[in-house]
Amino acid sequence: MTDESKSMDYRQAGVNIDAANQVVRNIGKIVRETYSERVLRDIGSFGAMYSLDTSHMEEPVLVSSIDGVGTKLKIALLVQKYDTIGIDLVAHCVNDILVQGARPLFFLDYLACHNLDPDIVTDMIRGVARGCRYAGCALVGGEMAEMGDVYRDNEYDLAGTIVGVVDRKKIIDGTTIGEGDVVIGLASSGLHTNGFTLARRICFDKAGLACTDEMPGTGRTVGDALLEPHRSYAKVIQLLMRIVTIKGMAHVTGGGITDNLPRVLPDDCGAEVELGSWETPAIFKFLQDAGNVDEAEMLHAFNMGIGYLVIVSEEQASKAMDALTQACEDPKVIGRVVKGENEVHYKGQIRYGAPD
Repeated sequence: MTDESKSMDYRQAGVNIDAANQVVRNIGKIVRETYSERVLRDIGSFGAMYSLDTSHMEEPVLVSSIDGVGTKLKIALLVQKYDTIGIDLVAHCVNDILVQGARPLFFLDYLACHNLDPDIVTDMIRGVARGCRYAGCALVGGEMAEMGDVYRDNEYDLAGTIVGVVDRKKIIDGTTIGEGDVVIGLASSGLHTNGFTLARRICFDKAGLACTDEMPGTGRTVGDALLEPHRSYAKVIQLLMRIVTIKGMAHVTGGGITDNLPRVLPDDCGAEVELGSWETPAIFKFLQDAGNVDEAEMLHAFNMGIGYLVIVSEEQASKAMDALTQACEDPKVIGRVVKGENEVHYKGQIRYGAPD
């Protein structure tokens, strides 16, 4: 029998439907644990349905965002630890809509790969579900795509979409921000999900480290330090919104404070940020020294220890700081809004924390 006459099936072509079905069986209970009474269909439907309660709102506005975890996924694959990368994905998306004052409702994920390993994929979705439970949103759907012709062997990608809601009169859009307003910074848990292409090159190529080596100054392995999950600020910000009037917020992701703070400022306002007002974790000191990265690039590539920014009036700054402290945060007043170009001006010097 010639090769041309041999019978072929989908699996021989590179798609294992049985493995995908196994994943669905594995994640059923995990996903259902994120459901509320608002989710109207179980896992496996062609489309997810969510009953939206807007009885407490005058004019509900849906807020959505989509993102991925980028090359942080490469670290997870190297370390062979897959159950936290989904937390990163959800936290990043939740924080993005939180900036507008939105409460997360539901989440959908998309996972693509070369060859689908049910155990790896189940761990990834387990992390997504954990992130959803923490944020108080439902994981209502997703898609798995096995594409051997697109991805290299053992290569995965993970992305997701969040949908939330806010009453139109309560949207936080930065339009009331003015000169003299105070910028409060909330600590990050590490690199979060940005700067990993540079961080990987520094750690593995320039410094010659392995995932199991100690990350200098941190007391942790390289793998553990880099995989520290992205923080979700939903709970503490939802609390703060009930106590003070927040004029604007920024999620410090790709572009650092340098690019993200101006996104919420009026066109005729900039910000002065005091670099010594918070302690930058030692991991960033290692990356700067090992990679010979200049200060401006560090501030542009990484969050430098500040993952989220809240802008309030000077009159409400003390009340906001007290509320955040009582919520077990360690808030720092890191700057003020000034008249002028829509950009960040840094003052002082970076204050790095002592090595662990």
